[in-house]
Amino acid sequence: QVQLVESGGGLVQAGDSLRLSCAASGRTFSSWAMGGFRQAPGKEREFVAAINWSGGSRYYADSVKGRFTISRDNAKNTAYLQMSSLKPEDTAIYYCAARRAIGIIRTESEYDYWGQGTQVTVSS
Repeated sequence: QVQLVESGGGLVQAGDSLRLSCAASGRTFSSWAMGGFRQAPGKEREFVAAINWSGGSRYYADSVKGRFTISRDNAKNTAYLQMSSLKPEDTAIYYCAARRAIGIIRTESEYDYWGQGTQVTVSS
């Protein structure tokens, strides 16, 4: 059974930075693509960022490009989402997801495993 556990959420002020972590169980983490999604109150869940199995390819939503960085440490079975220059509109529950494939994709339905989510609140 694969489990993804997110951590690092919290309450910050606009302009601050925050790093989310996603720890994965399973011996094949290094062969998965990882994705980050978020869901704001009253809105549908949306794609944020994705990274391929090696970390050599990354893809971002336009709304976070230049501010967020996705990375991974396969030795630690952990993926990270570094968020900088946070804005109130970044407030959401953030989810990590794993895809049993090496390529990256932004389509939510293509991901096989999901974490429980972590709340990020950005005050103005």
